[in-house]
Amino acid sequence: MKKTISLLVFALFLMSQCTGCGQETPKRSTQEIIEEMVVDYGAYGDEADEHVRALLKELGSVDEDAAARWERIMELWKTSNTALTLNYDEPPAGLPVTDELCFVVLGFQLEPDGAMREELIQRLTVALRCAEMYPNALIVCTGGGTATEDETATEAGRMTEWLIENGVDPQRVIVEDKSLTTAQNAIYTFDILEEKYPRVKELVIVSSDYHIATGTLLFGAEAILRAEKAGAETVEVVSNAAWKAPSGTLSTMFQAGALIELAGDVDTAYEIYYDTYDIHELPPLK
Repeated sequence: MKKTISLLVFALFLMSQCTGCGQETPKRSTQEIIEEMVVDYGAYGDEADEHVRALLKELGSVDEDAAARWERIMELWKTSNTALTLNYDEPPAGLPVTDELCFVVLGFQLEPDGAMREELIQRLTVALRCAEMYPNALIVCTGGGTATEDETATEAGRMTEWLIENGVDPQRVIVEDKSLTTAQNAIYTFDILEEKYPRVKELVIVSSDYHIATGTLLFGAEAILRAEKAGAETVEVVSNAAWKAPSGTLSTMFQAGALIELAGDVDTAYEIYYDTYDIHELPPLK
């Protein structure tokens, strides 16, 4: 009897020491997996491919729909940086000749007094050529208040004024004047298009050459994230028109921050922006 009791006490002791033994490791959240995957690819590029595949598999065990969307986004990220053909000064021929086509002109920080910098004027010169080649297409001017000494000035507002002064019909111009980042350019532009211009199906990104890949990635990713299901996007980035800038770069880590912003983690995105790109002159994110 004593032996039986001793064995029982010993067994209970072992059980107390193995609390949690045999249980599965708690699954990580969708956001945690996405951010690790995006940061790894942003830091290591193709060297992270094997780890990215493993993380997509892990994501699939947590959220199959998110995994399908982010697999498409990761593929788009790679092709945007390696297989994108830039169209300098004007868009290619053969695009739709209706208002299903929309040119998205990405903004550039204003001078402190609200005047446009030369780089933004050059982007607009390309946008004007686009408008002339496709007279039925819509044009989105996107960019918020980045003039440190004039709170009333916005990039999109100044851009719109310039296009109208140079002969573009005001009815063709869509103003997105709330954004401070390229990710927000995409988010707020899609908000407007979905609400007021659902007929738009194809986008052309207009910007400086070094910015085209990032714009293509973020607008394409936003389309994927907003689709009813992965692979059922109703809006597609089909081309670009670029101004050949004398300088300027955007790193893959900056793009990683922007994708994290699209995924909803603004604080982490801004930490990455400050670490990898000089945005210190911009107003704080609200």
